[in-house]
Amino acid sequence: MKKIKRHLLLAAVLATPLLTMGGAARADDMPGGPMHAGPPPFARGEPGGPPPFLGGVELTAAQQDQVFAILHAEAPYLREQGKLAANAREALRALAGADQYDDAKAAALAQDMAAAEAKLALQRARTQQKLRAVLTPEQRKQQVEELPRRPPPRP
Repeated sequence: MKKIKRHLLLAAVLATPLLTMGGAARADDMPGGPMHAGPPPFARGEPGGPPPFLGGVELTAAQQDQVFAILHAEAPYLREQGKLAANAREALRALAGADQYDDAKAAALAQDMAAAEAKLALQRARTQQKLRAVLTPEQRKQQVEELPRRPPPRP
């Protein structure tokens, strides 16, 4: 009898996280389960979701896969350039606050930071064009119509 109580207690403890997340999920309700054909839809603002400029455009499952593939393929380059820019920015900040200031080194760091940020901006423009190519003409029109309604991006 003690074993049964212990197992019930263990089951209750293990089930608690499921209950706090809104209930236990069934396998057929999970993405990729029998009730779902294709990938789960993108959620706005969710990491791995579509970029904001695609807001309001309904993508097919195939288009979602294409968008994912484009963003996934470009992520390592964007991360690398972002790290280079951040490292140069931090080194420049540290140099500006150091006792020994070297203007030539500061200029080189500023150039490194600017080059990485320029590469990031160019890659974002390229990515946007690749993503627009995934859209149908009707979706492109819808995407352009949605632009004025959205607030400008935060700095």
